[in-house]
Amino acid sequence: MGFRLMFLLLPLALSNPLAFALSARPADTHSDGNAQVIQHVVILVQENRSTDNMFHDPTLIANGANIASYGLNSKGQHIKLEPISITAGYDPDHSHHSFELMYDGGKMDGADRIPINGHHYPPNPQFKYIQASDVAPYFQLAEQYGFADHMFQTHEGTSFPGHQFLFAGTSAPTATSDLFASEDMVGFPHANWDMGCEGSPKASVRLIDPAGHESRKMFPCFEHAALSDLIDDAGLSWRYYVTSLNSIWTAPNAIKHIREGADWANVILPQTQILTDIANGQLANVSWVTPSGQASDHPWMNTGLGPSWVASIVNAIGTSQYWNSTAIFITWDDWGGWYDHVRPPQVLVDCKQWGCGYVYGFRVPLVIVSPYAKQTYISHKDHDYGSILKFTEEVFGLPSLGYADAYADDLSDCFNFNQAPRGFRTIATPYDANYFLTDKTPPTDPDTD
Repeated sequence: MGFRLMFLLLPLALSNPLAFALSARPADTHSDGNAQVIQHVVILVQENRSTDNMFHDPTLIANGANIASYGLNSKGQHIKLEPISITAGYDPDHSHHSFELMYDGGKMDGADRIPINGHHYPPNPQFKYIQASDVAPYFQLAEQYGFADHMFQTHEGTSFPGHQFLFAGTSAPTATSDLFASEDMVGFPHANWDMGCEGSPKASVRLIDPAGHESRKMFPCFEHAALSDLIDDAGLSWRYYVTSLNSIWTAPNAIKHIREGADWANVILPQTQILTDIANGQLANVSWVTPSGQASDHPWMNTGLGPSWVASIVNAIGTSQYWNSTAIFITWDDWGGWYDHVRPPQVLVDCKQWGCGYVYGFRVPLVIVSPYAKQTYISHKDHDYGSILKFTEEVFGLPSLGYADAYADDLSDCFNFNQAPRGFRTIATPYDANYFLTDKTPPTDPDTD
């Protein structure tokens, strides 16, 4: 058993001897043969949107998707959700404190108490959805393939821990810690642009304890296993596409053995290289893809390019040699402070289960694209970021990390691996792959969250 495998199994060994014994062997693959057909997993991560906010799609709603048209505020009033542009120039706060405000002990009525960053915003600014004309490519994808209306962010905070959970199943500083990194960077005005193991020593991140108190801070350089370690041990390939090496969206930057080791070569700059790699037949077994600020869905920094950016990658895969062997997951790194009406599942704050004090957060969208994804399917099962990791582990016969993946489902309800692979239909977009490959505009980094 290699060093990495012993390293990643330690949390399970301490908490659950039976789980340790099971995870010491390769995970069982789905009985319907996904290990034989899926050779590539692509995880496209977008920014800061709740399910009610991003997918107010009449077709999905007519087909049974759980999308609200009204929300409840702290005064007991029902507020009609109104459409806004994806480039709306204000940003609801989405810190852990704002999670607690909106969650309000499970009543889900506190969104109106969430602070707003920005000077010009409409009444009831948290109770909005993105107008359909701005997100047509997302709607096309969700209507054709799979859409999960019970996908929850694993954490109860912002972008930095969200990307950590999507890469490693945890934001804990060590393999055995009961703390989680819970917010973005603090220390100086642009700490989110210069953080991680090789970032500014002035940067720090808040930690949350099992009681839900953010009572500590630390330099954002952690040491624990990530999914990339499992991939390495299996002799497979991975790449993480970024616009900045020291960004809060660059999850490997905060894990010491990756940032300071040979695996750092798998962190690829610029993010548009994913399009070139697909065209050149160099798609890795597992890829994480983050956007530029302009092509993110971050409320006050994007320029409306996000849906085209995502669709251009899907189109590149769909028209390549990789289509019949790929599963694409499109999700968002946190809810962005926008209203969502579905109460997340909560782990009791008693430390008898992994994640107490910080999981789970509000709904974020999840679109599942693959020739084996169930057509026009809406999943009502509970999923979280750990589900994407668990699916990947099972596809490639990897052991469990023992974090979010160990407690998540594997998204098997969203696939039918017994069906013949469906042909790909190009997604219509205002901007195509060539636009992103030739655009000379310097990409912006994350602003503050």
